Amino acid sequence: MKTALLLSGGMDSLSLAWWKRPDIAFTFDYGQLAAEAEIAASKAICKRLCIQHYVDRVDCRAFGSGDMAGTDANRLAPATDWWPFRNQLLITLAAMRAVSLGVSSLWLGTVKTDNCHGDGTADFIDAINRLTSCQEGGLQIAAPAIDLSTQDLIRLSGLPPEVLAWAHSCHTANVPCGCCRGCNKYFEVFADLGYDLDRVG
Repeated sequence: MKTALLLSGGMDSLSLAWWKRPDIAFTFDYGQLAAEAEIAASKAICKRLCIQHYVDRVDCRAFGSGDMAGTDANRLAPATDWWPFRNQLLITLAAMRAVSLGVSSLWLGTVKTDNCHGDGTADFIDAINRLTSCQEGGLQIAAPAIDLSTQDLIRLSGLPPEVLAWAHSCHTANVPCGCCRGCNKYFEVFADLGYDLDRVG
């Protein structure tokens, strides 16, 4: 039974890759501004762990909103980085590739703090799992770290700080802007863990 990970190149998905060691990882350029840096971080962790890595490009920027699409946030946005139905889109694209490769379980890097978005909740994970598992291939969707904070996930995974530094968390560019929600999370997590970015970066 093959396992796969939806790998964004951020702190959570890199930590999950290190912890769970999936057979396959999927990374998507769906039109987000930081796509190339996310792909580079994903390629690096997959090379380190000898994970088979697929990168696919499907330009959906016209349907995005907020920081990641470089537009004003949608009026429904709970946060500036919200992109309508983004996780549902990425799970569907990954599932299309996964069933053709004989994958039985697809993991998401969702953590406890993602529940500020509807698609970051346990209810969403349960619903999307029921949707995919009732179709051909019976693909199971799971979020192994959904009850953990990013800091707890990193500690549990044993991901070394010098590898964690590969993560790309910026929502607005391939070079970290230093002020978006993603960059703020990156700096906060490093500080909480007691890591010195100047030494590990």
